[in-house]
Amino acid sequence: MWLIAGLGNPGKRYARTRHNIGFLVVEEIARKEGLEFTVEEDSRISKGTIGSNKVILLEPLTFMNLSGRAIKNALLRFRIAIDHLIVIHDDIDMETGRIRIRKRGSSGGHRGVESIISAIGSRDFIRVKIGIGREKGIPVEEYVLSKFRKEEIPVIRDAISRATDSVLLIISEGVDKAMNEFNKS
Repeated sequence: MWLIAGLGNPGKRYARTRHNIGFLVVEEIARKEGLEFTVEEDSRISKGTIGSNKVILLEPLTFMNLSGRAIKNALLRFRIAIDHLIVIHDDIDMETGRIRIRKRGSSGGHRGVESIISAIGSRDFIRVKIGIGREKGIPVEEYVLSKFRKEEIPVIRDAISRATDSVLLIISEGVDKAMNEFNKS
């Protein structure tokens, strides 16, 4: 079984913001696979099968900086191994729309990822990072909570589609295959 967690902040105020790209990808996976979400405990959850693999899609409702609590609860509740955890999140240090998959690593300063590492006590989980770019003169906190500009929307739609495909490939053929295909510039 796989746990696929998209990071973001709950509520209409944050919908479609840069920081919520993880939610957008998980929602696209659910749409593509015909899966429905329900609210359970501290998350929006969708249970289903992708190919021959059982999956749990998860959107923490704990706000970004406390994402680890919801993810730890889901790992324990559904008895999922950490190496079957895929976390999808924004990356301000990558150009808008770029995808990068990592098997493990540090948080890179991302507070949602820091929360997960702290809660589960491990850095050994798969990350699908999506570049949201950075704009000089705008504080990071303000920038990540802003909506994409009109001219960025086609790039972001494509990134959401490619990130969705990368997660499906990780599940079906392994993380190395997905890294080889999607980590290209």
